[in-house]
Amino acid sequence: MVRMERVAVLSDIHGVLPALEVVLAEPDVQTAELVVLTGDIAAGPQPVETLDLLVSLGERAVWVRGNADRELAAMARGEGGEAPDQISPWAANQLRPDQIELLAGLPSTVTLEVDGLGPVLFCHATPRDDEEMVLVDSPISRWAEVFSGVPEEVRTVVCGHTHMPFARQVDRRLVVNAGSIGMPYGAPGPSWALLTPDGVQLRRSALEPDVAADLVSKASSYQEIDAWVNEYLRTNYSDIEALEAFRPRAEG
Repeated sequence: MVRMERVAVLSDIHGVLPALEVVLAEPDVQTAELVVLTGDIAAGPQPVETLDLLVSLGERAVWVRGNADRELAAMARGEGGEAPDQISPWAANQLRPDQIELLAGLPSTVTLEVDGLGPVLFCHATPRDDEEMVLVDSPISRWAEVFSGVPEEVRTVVCGHTHMPFARQVDRRLVVNAGSIGMPYGAPGPSWALLTPDGVQLRRSALEPDVAADLVSKASSYQEIDAWVNEYLRTNYSDIEALEAFRPRAEG
């Protein structure tokens, strides 16, 4: 396995193209050897454009499936059950056949060698489930349960799903959540992570919520786009609000 020195991690883009563009323009992202996408990539107001931009990264992009990617591909193929939200069926209907095939074929985990960290496992929610909820303040026993199948040599796990960035130790294993590019909770601005031989850095790019909302409103053809950007872009939920909302699902 080739060992990488600089890896950028982008999670939960949710089809918000202006946020993705801002992050991809960051010097440390441009110079990263790989850009790992830890799921929930296109379910949002600009799914086609978001996927096209990421595909243009070529082999620098390493793709990991999130629950929203799985659901989007299923809906696009007419296989989905109840839609998780109002925008997802619309987004699924926008996708080209090649994009549906791309999302449907994504792996649930990827392991890469990163200099200074050794083998790093990348996933969306947890290594065993793309919807499972574990929080920064979940007890060690809960973390131990969801990591029960992770190989012993993997000492770093990088995830997303909760839209809140953090880094914490779990029984001598480092757990990193890269946050969210398109729908960050806790503070405004796209959040992402950088892995280097010096360790893990949690980063946040400068993008005013109203600027992002205005750009998305003008570019997206989603009929209810104004209501969507008011709910998910102009509003920034605090980490306390998000933790309390997620806690019932995180108790296992």
